Amino acid sequence: MRSFILTLFGLMLVLGSSSLFAQTAGNEVSGAKLTINEMVHNFGKIPQGKPVYYNFQAKNISTAPVIIETVQASCGCTTPEWSTEPIAAGGSSVIKVGYNAAAPGYFEKTITVAYAGGNNILLTIKGEVWKTPDQPAPLNRSMSFMKSVRTSDTKKP
Repeated sequence: MRSFILTLFGLMLVLGSSSLFAQTAGNEVSGAKLTINEMVHNFGKIPQGKPVYYNFQAKNISTAPVIIETVQASCGCTTPEWSTEPIAAGGSSVIKVGYNAAAPGYFEKTITVAYAGGNNILLTIKGEVWKTPDQPAPLNRSMSFMKSVRTSDTKKP
């Protein structure tokens, strides 16, 4: 029984490594290669309730056209937009990523770009959402006074 389990384990190991090799070799043969201008974008501090956007630049550095197949965000608060048109060799395309800043606090979200039948690039957006006040700012009486003083100064005879 023990030799059967070891044989089965060995067979699984060989089959698993050969399928991994076949996938890697297929990607190498296609030569599809994209680079992104920035792998991590930090929005910094952003106000709550105001969506923010960033355009990642994807450049095809291979000799054949490349198609971005899918772009998936790690949560529903992050929305990617991209072109399904092939990116020509040496050409570039934009992956627009929006973040809905609904909840206050720190955030870090990932976006997976899948292209050329199995290649992936992982992008990250992050930042901090500051809570907007529940009510408007109070009237600044000193500013009203300053405006009235300045107006009266200009009316001198």
